[in-house]
Amino acid sequence: MNKIVKGMIAMGFALGMANSAFSAEALKLGYLVKQPEEPWFQTEWNFADKAGKELGFEVIKIAVPDGEKTLNAIDSLAANGAKGFVICTPDPKLGAAIMAKANSMDLKVITVDDQFVNAKGQPMEQVPLVMMAATKIGERQGQELYKEMQKRQWDVKATGVLAITADELDTARRRVEGSLGALKAAGFPEGQIFRAPTKSNDIPGALDAANSMLVQHPEVKNWLIVGMNDNTVLGGVRATEGQGFKAENVIGIGINGVDAVNELSKSSATGFLGSLLPSPDVHGYKSIQMLHDWVVNGAEPAKFTEVTDVVLITRDNFKAELQKKGL
Repeated sequence: MNKIVKGMIAMGFALGMANSAFSAEALKLGYLVKQPEEPWFQTEWNFADKAGKELGFEVIKIAVPDGEKTLNAIDSLAANGAKGFVICTPDPKLGAAIMAKANSMDLKVITVDDQFVNAKGQPMEQVPLVMMAATKIGERQGQELYKEMQKRQWDVKATGVLAITADELDTARRRVEGSLGALKAAGFPEGQIFRAPTKSNDIPGALDAANSMLVQHPEVKNWLIVGMNDNTVLGGVRATEGQGFKAENVIGIGINGVDAVNELSKSSATGFLGSLLPSPDVHGYKSIQMLHDWVVNGAEPAKFTEVTDVVLITRDNFKAELQKKGL
């Protein structure tokens, strides 16, 4: 009898293991991004896939460039049996609608890169968030700009900071404020910091904003350029070129890295010194790993996971650093 019982227990254990393996293989999790054509999000997807292969689940990747497609994607995930999703929303104000639909379908949600806000514009802090440390990365931008200014032995009295701003976006505001705060902490005069609001966080928008500001300050001979990403800084650099400034009189450091490749690959150096490369690989892997652990093990993630990994890429090292991250 004991042998029979032991045999049944062993068989049951084996079946349980098989069922567990089947369940793990059958697990589906979504990863929704707003701009799938961007290298940053492609890298997030690639590393989410890597997590899926290593942990045993399928990643359903969907582009969500607007609100309608976002809500439709959630319907599609539920129909395909997904248990949750990671999302970089096309609009933080969609947060309430996204959570209402996800909750109605019993889908767990982790946000990445951008935090949801409610109808009053307040952060939805109850939704787990994986995000780069915007203020800290901004501070690093300011520190690197000041360091390079000192290296070039510029006369501070003849130097200005061109800060291309987009204060309506929380991440943009925190990056720029972090950068300007670091510059002021290092001793740069606040009266020589000039803010130029941009209508769009791309090269054309920043170019227009910068041109309007540059013509107002003919006394400035050297420019430090601050912006929330590579493209806003590149727009500022293009504007200085159009106003006749030489590369040696301009220092621009972007944030993102992947959008700086063409600039850093040019045969001659420009006023764009380099870019702070964050970690889309960490964002992609970590966020969906947390979701997996939440779904499978009931391990609810922290409400805020801050990613601080960043490296300054320049003409000298950008190829090697991008290769390390699979970009």
